[in-house]
Amino acid sequence: MISPWSAAVLVFLGLAGGVAVGGGVIALFIVLDVIPRLAQVTRTYDKVHWYEGAMVSGAFIGTVADFYQWHMHGPWLISGFVGLLNGIFVGLLAAALTEVLNVLPILAKRLRMQHYLLGLLLAMVFGKVAGSLFEFFVYTP
Repeated sequence: MISPWSAAVLVFLGLAGGVAVGGGVIALFIVLDVIPRLAQVTRTYDKVHWYEGAMVSGAFIGTVADFYQWHMHGPWLISGFVGLLNGIFVGLLAAALTEVLNVLPILAKRLRMQHYLLGLLLAMVFGKVAGSLFEFFVYTP
C-alpha cells in the first residue's frame, strides 16, 4: 500500500508535469497563431471558438481515455472513419503550422524549385500518405 505522503507527491508531480506540457503546447499554438491561421485559410474565422473548444475538449477526453485505458470496439468502418478524421486534423494542423512558418516557400527557394512548389507539396502529401498506409497495413513491430 502506498503511503499518503507518497501519493501526495505523485499527484503533485503528475499535475505539475501535465501543466508544464499543456502550457507548452498551448503556448506553441498561441505564439504561432495556428488556430486563427487555420480559420483564415478555411474561411471560417467566425467559428474560431469552435476550433479552440474542439482542441481543448479533444485533449481532455484523450487524456482521460488514456489515463483510464478506455477501449472502443466496433466495426472496422467506424475505426477507419475516426482514423480519417484524426488524419484530417493532423494534416490541417501541419498545413497551418507550415503556413505560419513559411517553410515551403523558403524550402522551394533554397532548392530553386519555385515553379514546382505544387509538385513539391504533392510529393510531401503522397509520401506521408504512403508512409502511413505502409505502417498501418504492412509494418508490424
